[in-house]
Amino acid sequence: MKIHLTSVFVDDQAKAEHFYIEILGFVKKYDVPVGEKDRWLTVVSPDEPEGTELLLEPAGHPAVKTYRDALVEDGIPLAQFAVDDVRAEYERMRGLGVRFTQEPLEMGPVTTAVFDDTCGNLIQIATQPQ
Repeated sequence: MKIHLTSVFVDDQAKAEHFYIEILGFVKKYDVPVGEKDRWLTVVSPDEPEGTELLLEPAGHPAVKTYRDALVEDGIPLAQFAVDDVRAEYERMRGLGVRFTQEPLEMGPVTTAVFDDTCGNLIQIATQPQ
């Protein structure tokens, strides 16, 4: 068994597409219209184009707002992405205007930082020990 697809709920798919591709550096895998305005929009890591897909899923379900608002209010990231160097990514992303809610923090062998994805979520980046 392996993880093939996971999702983040987003307020605006076009805005999410820009952020996740242009700012974070993911690449588009699928973009298929679903209904009048929604899309099946997935991105993948350019390092693993056949790896796990991230679905940028419309946040239309009524439970989503309550769930995400509670996580954001408590400062809890919805997802975590691995990076080679948290501090370098933090500086690169801040230079692009990304707002961080947690600066790089060393927790034993792991370094993390948390940012706002502009689409309703907090996302954590982490560098794992080699």
